[in-house]
Amino acid sequence: MTATPGALSPGELDTSKPLTAVPQRSLAIEVSALSKRYGEVQAVHSVSFSVERGEVFAFLGPNGAGKSTTIKMLCTLARPSAGRARVAGFDVVRQPKAVRRHIGLVFQDQTLDDQLTAEENLRFHAVLYRVPHDQVARRIDRVLRLVALEDRRRDLVGTFSGGMARRLEIARGMLHTPSVLFLDEPTVGLDPQTRALMWEDVLRMRREEGVTIFLTTHYMDEAEYADRIAIIDHGQIVALDTPDQLKHQVAADAVELVTADDVVAEQRLAAAGFQVRRDPERLVIFTANGEAQVARIVESAGVAVRNVHVHRPTLDDVFLHYTGRQIREGPAERSVAMPLRARMTRRR
Repeated sequence: MTATPGALSPGELDTSKPLTAVPQRSLAIEVSALSKRYGEVQAVHSVSFSVERGEVFAFLGPNGAGKSTTIKMLCTLARPSAGRARVAGFDVVRQPKAVRRHIGLVFQDQTLDDQLTAEENLRFHAVLYRVPHDQVARRIDRVLRLVALEDRRRDLVGTFSGGMARRLEIARGMLHTPSVLFLDEPTVGLDPQTRALMWEDVLRMRREEGVTIFLTTHYMDEAEYADRIAIIDHGQIVALDTPDQLKHQVAADAVELVTADDVVAEQRLAAAGFQVRRDPERLVIFTANGEAQVARIVESAGVAVRNVHVHRPTLDDVFLHYTGRQIREGPAERSVAMPLRARMTRRR
């Protein structure tokens, strides 16, 4: 990462106030009232959160929600308009070089040189990050093993599939042993099987290297890999918790019954204290911990039950609850990689 954030005029950013005190935990990222404005557009508005070391933390939101802008600020590629942030213990405004030494970043857009081999791409990165010469070969072996690309190390990147190139970019981001790895929409354009393989690599790195993972995504299934999720919409965090807790906060489970007599079953279930809705072809009972309640529901129905299905709230339900819209909506947000593209374009 060679881009330098633009300068701010004196007084535009107040760095005199310390971050709010937190209990003695091992924090990889601390963010307090962080904002970014581009002219009249408020891209990020006063977001605050913290990420513990070794955690997988996800920003979930549609394109244009402020996910990539937040990563830009945390990676020192954009300077905040207000607020404070520390990454790996360093202030992103006052200590940008220290922040960059301690992070890895995988962009939305590919930034590998496809006319170099996998190993040559990694060696070039090692030079940029001043990895000690006597450690380069060992580290290259290590990261290629982590992403299962040892047998392709001498192949040109131009021969790689999209999924293999993405895994190599993750390996490159880990080469200088960062404390925090930022993944900005890491699986866009990949098929489901390749996405699952890539996440095996990422979780293996978290497990073996203890690295903190901060990712942005608009894929619900991808957010499920996170220990905690922050839902961001219109530049603001609207919910933050574990995936299970977010689902629990939104709605009860729905137990769907197909019975021999829905009218009678509805009356008896209501009399037993259940919240029941009768649809044309089934009954829907809303209750906490639906799987544990199935036996009681079937017994209370008092008629033959032909089919039972338990539906738990999903992250789609959570997102719709907190934002009032589907996640697919929203204009595209500029990729984090855009400021670097001109610098990294090579002569052919």
